[in-house]
Amino acid sequence: MTLLLLPYPDIKPEIFSIGPFAVRWYALAYIAGLMIGWQIMRRVCKQPPVVLSPPKIDDFLLWAALGVILGGRLGYVLFYKPGFFLENPLQILTLWEGGMSFHGGLLGVIVAILVFSYRNAIHPFLLSDMMAIVTPIGLFFGRLANFINGELWGRPADVPWAMIFPRGGPLPRHPSQLYQASFEGILLFLLLLAAWKWTDGRRRPGLLTGVFCMG
Repeated sequence: MTLLLLPYPDIKPEIFSIGPFAVRWYALAYIAGLMIGWQIMRRVCKQPPVVLSPPKIDDFLLWAALGVILGGRLGYVLFYKPGFFLENPLQILTLWEGGMSFHGGLLGVIVAILVFSYRNAIHPFLLSDMMAIVTPIGLFFGRLANFINGELWGRPADVPWAMIFPRGGPLPRHPSQLYQASFEGILLFLLLLAAWKWTDGRRRPGLLTGVFCMG
């Protein structure tokens, strides 16, 4: 019996390049996640209780973006390739080539939340609840970029939608990046947004943060 597989769309990681400068899907995913998350957070903060004014939202998202980028990169360096980067320290700066850690980015955002909430006398769970709502947007775009890059594939599978990834060996595998983009991205975002809009979740600091962590 011949197993029918979905063909893997072998898309180049680079969208376009001009000389040594290249625009990659991975970078575009981060930019899209930050920009869309910024707009959604501005809308969310219009509903009571008003946690941040629009200028404060802009300030906070700058802190959060730095936390994601610095934490994500340092996490990748320390968790995945410490030996390589110890021998090639300048490669730490080549963010456009990819290499970010979700857990490192999460730790970076937590630090940004704690520092910003302390400096502005805001309950940290109020900020983390808002970040919990918009973070799935970034996860959605990030996992799509992982799929395009042909990384973070799933286990070998014999389902009709299994794919053979270029660097995943000869066996067809689950496109787990698309699963995560759908469930940890779109579905979790809709659940958290609904909880904020139509329940008393926004008046119970930390509740949405807990839901996000369980998701």
